[in-house]
Amino acid sequence: MEEVNDLIEQRIKKLDELKALGVEPFGGSFDVKDYAADLINKHNSTGKEELEASPVQCVIAGRIIMMRDFGKAAFAHVQDSTARIQVYFRKDILNEKYSVVKKLDIGDIAGISGKLFRTKTDELTIEVDDFTFLTKSLRPLPEKWHGLKDIETRYRQRYVDLIVNPEVKESFKKRSSIIKAMRDFLETKGFIEVETPMMHQIPGGAAARPFQTHHNALDIDLYLRIAPELYLKRLLVGGYEKVYELNKNFRNEGISTKHNPEFSMLEFYIAYKDYNYLMSLTEDLISYVTEKTLGTLKVQFGGEEIDFTPPWPKIPFLDSLTQKGVPSDILNDIDRAAAWAKANKIEIGKGASLGKVLDEIFKEKVEPYLIQPVFIIDYPVELSPLAKRKKDRPELVERFELFVSGREIANAFSELNDPMDQRERFQRQVEAKEKGDEETMWMDEDFIKALEHGMPPAAGEGIGIDRLIMLLTNSQSIRDVILFPQLKPEA
Repeated sequence: MEEVNDLIEQRIKKLDELKALGVEPFGGSFDVKDYAADLINKHNSTGKEELEASPVQCVIAGRIIMMRDFGKAAFAHVQDSTARIQVYFRKDILNEKYSVVKKLDIGDIAGISGKLFRTKTDELTIEVDDFTFLTKSLRPLPEKWHGLKDIETRYRQRYVDLIVNPEVKESFKKRSSIIKAMRDFLETKGFIEVETPMMHQIPGGAAARPFQTHHNALDIDLYLRIAPELYLKRLLVGGYEKVYELNKNFRNEGISTKHNPEFSMLEFYIAYKDYNYLMSLTEDLISYVTEKTLGTLKVQFGGEEIDFTPPWPKIPFLDSLTQKGVPSDILNDIDRAAAWAKANKIEIGKGASLGKVLDEIFKEKVEPYLIQPVFIIDYPVELSPLAKRKKDRPELVERFELFVSGREIANAFSELNDPMDQRERFQRQVEAKEKGDEETMWMDEDFIKALEHGMPPAAGEGIGIDRLIMLLTNSQSIRDVILFPQLKPEA
């Protein structure tokens, strides 16, 4: 750290020297006309003689990433938002401005004007004929002194991570492309994008622990939303038939490589369809997004090749348990299920229902082994308080979750639109909460009132955007695909 402080002091001294030369070290606008990647792509095969015969003028701006000073000349690498390109400063061309070049440090930002040429080593380079100092960097880039290797420092100082690790920037560009492809797909299917509240009086739409806040003017407690589901279904009641929202959700839960308390979701709802329709739509959506952004349906993730080519298998929830050796005689008995879980060192929450116990067993014995895309379907009703029951097996619901590489990617179901059944399910959730289960839903009287006005038969789905992007960018932690993930404060 002492070395860093010394370097900062040296840069502050240079800043004062720049001011003495009449240079504004934190300058104003600069008319950028070209980008490094475009110049490289366009002139990558242009020969030395051709560049000399037909000079190519260019104007770029970017950060100095590398600097080699040879006294009366200097080479540097300038990095803009697209790529890095070499530039060549000569004292006999820049004259008095060359004294400003001598004050450059790695990390400074400059405007460069000049013409393209090729060096003796055949590297495409800009010979600088004009130079504008734009921003003085007072802190050295990490690679200058120890390298940006500490993973938490990378997350905490994402701005530096993006500078010194260009592949990180590319990953987030890919994130934008993935989200755009999702929008394009849904809008070609006739879905309308909407926005619903981020602060709820009653947290609903999922079984999760919320973040709480207080509205001073209204003098009421509010909760950051855990899901937009109940508001989107109110829109179905109001007459919309196809709606979607790309949204942020907030859940006051643990942090892991798969979980961040603030995360992105795509939720969409369609009237007059069921979960069978959504399975087909999900295959189409994810395969479209994958091929559109990656150019292939086969992707590498964690050393495995994931093949997104439809169709994907469908396995009933209870069958998935028995296929992994879970005894069939515990599937309908809470005491046997709890005892079996305890014997297998699976932690069960206080007041857990049979469905919750089986879900915890599923997370341990089944979920980690679901590598290729697979739909797990037909869940116990206790796990799905907003889903429609199966007609032939009312203890189960028409629900599926999509799993890829041992993690849930999507959750969907035929929507419950019977207000009396919904009230009874909410009441059971309230009773479970009173027994100590903190991740249950609340009674939402206004939502029941909406259902009493009549919601058409419908199907709805939520897709974890961050987790899908992890798969499509081969990122092993959710923090790698969130620009500014939540971290503990620095000591």
